[in-house]
Amino acid sequence: MAEDIVLSDLQLDLMRVLWRAGDLSVAEVTEALADRGLAHTTVATLLTRLEKRGAVAARRDGRMLLYTACVSEAQVRRNMVSSLIAQVFRGDPKALLAHLVSEREVAQGDLEQVRTLLQRDDENGSASP
Repeated sequence: MAEDIVLSDLQLDLMRVLWRAGDLSVAEVTEALADRGLAHTTVATLLTRLEKRGAVAARRDGRMLLYTACVSEAQVRRNMVSSLIAQVFRGDPKALLAHLVSEREVAQGDLEQVRTLLQRDDENGSASP
């Protein structure tokens, strides 16, 4: 299974199709991404590469390959945020949070939700250091 999976925008869009629909053929994924204007061969290549990375699995159904996601959206999100923190904020998650607050990317109501989540984690003994 893919441990440190970080996806491009296109790969992420493709994975979202699989997360929503489950087992799909290349043609079905291509159709779901019609607004991107991708060729069937491009989608097939993307799926093959994601399979090699362990993000998707292929199984044969007659003459057709069906692809399914092997990683959850939560796993990918966690890995991509961890990568962002490591690369852009030198491994300091507080720096990311400070950036979001100082750039007004987080509204006051959002901060209250974060405080509630942090308090719940503290009460459950699962807060991260």
